[in-house]
Amino acid sequence: MENRDILHFLFSFVHHKNKIPMKILMVCLGNICRSPLAEGLLKSKVPEDILVDSAGTISQHEGKHPDPRAQKTARLHQLDISAQQSRPVTAADLETFDRIYCMDLDVMEDVISKAKNEEQRQKVLLFMSVLGDHGNAEVPDPYWGDMDEFENVYHILDKGCEKIAAELKSSINS
Repeated sequence: MENRDILHFLFSFVHHKNKIPMKILMVCLGNICRSPLAEGLLKSKVPEDILVDSAGTISQHEGKHPDPRAQKTARLHQLDISAQQSRPVTAADLETFDRIYCMDLDVMEDVISKAKNEEQRQKVLLFMSVLGDHGNAEVPDPYWGDMDEFENVYHILDKGCEKIAAELKSSINS
């Protein structure tokens, strides 16, 4: 059994044992820039009993920590994402997680292609959709850019994570 399979088993076990109210997955291409920032941001805004994780659609960076520029951007905003490790999204994620937020359309298509049924497809959302009337807007990938682009992405993700956190809190309290 691989580490990610063990992780999913443990998440499932903990979910059934402790009734985790919600499990959220953030997904980008390599899981080293956008989704680690989104994971760190959302974790800072929701109760600890909400499970937040991140993954990528490619395995090129598997096991690596977030890009140093993403880590620096997070640190500038009092977030520590340095312990996160990249992992590829799996079909099991569509069973484990309640909502899967994708940073762009290509990522969303890759994740949806792993879905076994319509229920799983309905869990997959474009991250920018939480910010309202953005159509097919995508979170830009800062990988090839400079620190200004990472800072811009941080602010986009922060706004979206605020909305997600507010929705989660109201759905849990109702």
